[in-house]
Amino acid sequence: MSKVFVLGGTGFLGYYTTKELLARGYQVKTMALPPVPADNLLPSEVELSLGNINELSDSAIEALLADCEGFVYAAGADERVVPDAPALSFFYEANVLPTQRIARLAARAGVKKFVVFGSYFAEFSERWADSMPGLKNDPYPNTRLLQEQVAFAEGESKMTVSSLRLPYIFGTMPGRMPLWKMFVDQIRDQPVFPALPGGTAMVTVEQVAEAAVGALENGVHRGTYAIDALNMTYKDFYEMIVEALGQVGKTQIPVVTYEQVQAQYEAMDAAVAAQGKEHGIHIATTGQIQARELYLDPQDTMPVLGIRAHDVKAAIRESLEKAVRG
Repeated sequence: MSKVFVLGGTGFLGYYTTKELLARGYQVKTMALPPVPADNLLPSEVELSLGNINELSDSAIEALLADCEGFVYAAGADERVVPDAPALSFFYEANVLPTQRIARLAARAGVKKFVVFGSYFAEFSERWADSMPGLKNDPYPNTRLLQEQVAFAEGESKMTVSSLRLPYIFGTMPGRMPLWKMFVDQIRDQPVFPALPGGTAMVTVEQVAEAAVGALENGVHRGTYAIDALNMTYKDFYEMIVEALGQVGKTQIPVVTYEQVQAQYEAMDAAVAAQGKEHGIHIATTGQIQARELYLDPQDTMPVLGIRAHDVKAAIRESLEKAVRG
């Protein structure tokens, strides 16, 4: 495998994946939505096209991929988007249908390895199928699972397709603000910011890139890889935000139960619905999730994909510092 196509190579995950591929001696071709977030973002050897791949004809996409043996799908909508209801239709059209089409055309063009950037909500909707069956039915997890399945089906007997189920990701890049600014803005100047008792898996963006290349090289067809490097409680994460904001001693992070905030979260869902909108993961569902531990075992994936050890807490601090500066 000598050349890899990265869809979304100027985005946060695509940028680091491109860098990792180049460092390992691969040629890289990419297409991304304009504008490029910073001048000279990618090295000149990267074949960069700006535009929306979904607006190209089938024949144009096949021609674009004809010289590529690998493909990394680092595009799509995440759960932060709050679309018009029904959200299921939005995420189906944003993530499922484009992935299915691109996977089908990639296989036709002769691509041999195809990696989808997915979500760890797909992982936990399967793990918690009995204890929290509603999670799988929320629009975002539901369509993330479907995205994987259609990609697997399009690759059957023609192309090895695997999926990375990604948790919280930290790091910075030129020209883009870390998505964690939304948390920073929520906690800024607040005397109290409650945390639910659960926690989450976390990785650095470099580890996502390493996992992507590892999946290209060693992933198995229909393989799903829920990567992790560090598990942390939400309280500890929020305390790191308080520290980054210089609000130590000024902002308290009490731990509350879901039952204490349930009515408030359900009212927020109702208010969103009254506006004709719907979250990909309902706010009440998010509360239930954050009362649990979305923890993973790093050893399940790090050796398989060749993910190296990184200082995740340092990446968190770097991300938060940039978000604080604005």
